[in-house]
Amino acid sequence: MAETRYSKDHEYIRIDGDIGTVGITDYAQGQLGDVVFVELPSVGKSVIKGGEAAVVESVKAASEVYAPVSGEVVEVNSALEAAPGTVNEDPSGTGWFLKLKLKDAGELDGLMSEAEYQNYLKTL
Repeated sequence: MAETRYSKDHEYIRIDGDIGTVGITDYAQGQLGDVVFVELPSVGKSVIKGGEAAVVESVKAASEVYAPVSGEVVEVNSALEAAPGTVNEDPSGTGWFLKLKLKDAGELDGLMSEAEYQNYLKTL
């Protein structure tokens, strides 16, 4: 089973070998409200940990999706362009944003496990 790690900015990355699928958590989509637009990066773009990886616009505001780790974009979820509400409906499933080829797997150590993330949410 793929391991999932979480950032304090409420992004997740689901690791499968050296590829990580990036999205936002259910908590994040709830805070955003109804997502009406998603701007995805181009395949081949390099992103750095903590840097902007995508942009989400909701009825409340626009927000960046930050890269939880550094890597190269190898795939984007182009279905979100036509159906951005998928982010609200299934954030940890079909509402993912992009897939990264990890540059440094050691960066995952700075992210939270599922249990750590759930404990973090209790402090908010």
